[in-house]
This record gives sequence, C-alpha cells and structure tokens, in this order.
Amino acid sequence: MNQTEIQKTLLDELGLSNLPKDKQNELLIKMTEVLLKRIFLETMEKLDETGREEYAKLADSGVEPEQLEEFLKSKISGYDELIQKVIAEFKSEMI
Repeated sequence: MNQTEIQKTLLDELGLSNLPKDKQNELLIKMTEVLLKRIFLETMEKLDETGREEYAKLADSGVEPEQLEEFLKSKISGYDELIQKVIAEFKSEMI
C-alpha cells in the first residue's frame, strides 16, 4: 500500500473527507508522519543488525521507495500483514 492509498483510506475511514481541502491536507501530513514513523520502527525491529545495515546502505544510495519496500518484503516474513496491522492500530487510535 503506497502513501497515497494510505492517506485516502485514512480520510475515508476516519470521516474526514468532508473537511475543507486545506484542513484535510494539514491532518494528512501530521497523521502520515506519525504512521510512517510507526511503520519504520516496526520494520526495523523485525530486521536483524545485518538487515538494518543493508537497509541503511540502500536508503543512502537513493533507491526508489519501491525498491526499499521490496527489500523489506524479502527480509520480513509477513511484511504486508505487518503494515496492515500498524495501519489498523493507528486508525483505531484515531477513532
């Protein structure tokens, strides 16, 4: 799930779609920052030290976000489910 899909889901499921666009954008920025930090922390906890070092090298090399996601999927069993769990927990906290 990419960042745009996550944001649309948050707006729809939290009932924020009717807010003015500027308020939506403001809330989305804040929520997305928090959610991405949580996802990052969860994924880093699942990687061993070698995996974290490999991830850092990839990130520093300027690869596309899709390549980082593929790396994480290859290293973390159930990666997609992990992301969905973090998103679901975040949404339930916001509701």
